Amino acid sequence: MSPEKFERRSFDARLECHYLLQSPSTITDQTVLVLALHGYSSNPQVMLRLTRALLGPGPVIASIQAPSEFYPSNAPDSEVGYSWATKAHIQSAVRLHHEMLLQVIDETEIPAERRILIGFSQPVGLNYRFAANHASAVRGVIGVCGGIPKDWETGEYGDVSAALLHIARREDEIFPPAVTEKFPDRLRVHADDVEFHMLEGGHRFPSKAGPLVEQWLQRILRP
Repeated sequence: MSPEKFERRSFDARLECHYLLQSPSTITDQTVLVLALHGYSSNPQVMLRLTRALLGPGPVIASIQAPSEFYPSNAPDSEVGYSWATKAHIQSAVRLHHEMLLQVIDETEIPAERRILIGFSQPVGLNYRFAANHASAVRGVIGVCGGIPKDWETGEYGDVSAALLHIARREDEIFPPAVTEKFPDRLRVHADDVEFHMLEGGHRFPSKAGPLVEQWLQRILRP
C-alpha cells in the first residue's frame, strides 16, 4: 500500500461517564426529574447551579457531564471544559448522547410523565433529536439559547410527544432572532406542543426566566 492510501477504521471502547445528582429531602410521586445538559466548554457544576436557581428546590436534578474534555484556554491553570459533539463524527455523538440520557433515566427511576430535559446552547439540538427518537422518555424539553438539527425537516425523526419550550434571546450572537424566530414553525414539523419565548439579552442562561418556566411546567405536569 502506498503512503498516500490508508484505511479508516473504527471500534467501540468503554467510556466512563459522569453526572451530578441533587435531590430534595423528600421524594414523592409528584417529584420531577430534570436532566440538565450544560453548554460547550462548561461543566455540570455550573449547569446544576443554574438549573436549581431556575427551577427552585423541588426537582431532582441530574446534571450530566459532556463526554469530550479539553482545555478551553492555553493558560497553565485553565479549567477543563466539556463538549457534546463535533461535526466530524456527529452520528457517533448523537448515539452516545442518547445512551447517556437513557442510562441516567434508568438509574433515577422517576416515571416518564415527571421527567424534563433541559439544555443550554450546544446540546439543545441533540435534545430535540432525543425527543424525536425516544417519544416516551420525557414529558417536556426546554431548549435555551440553542439550535435545531439541520435535517429536522428531512431526517428520519418520529413524532415528538413531549412538550417543547424554546427560550431564545434577542441579542444572542450565536443564534440571532433572524434564525430563532423561525424555530416555532420548524419545531412543529414533528411536535404539536411548542411554546416559544424571545427574551432580552445575549447568549447567556436567562436567570429571570423562572416564572415562565414555572407556568409551563404547571401546564404540562398536571396530576
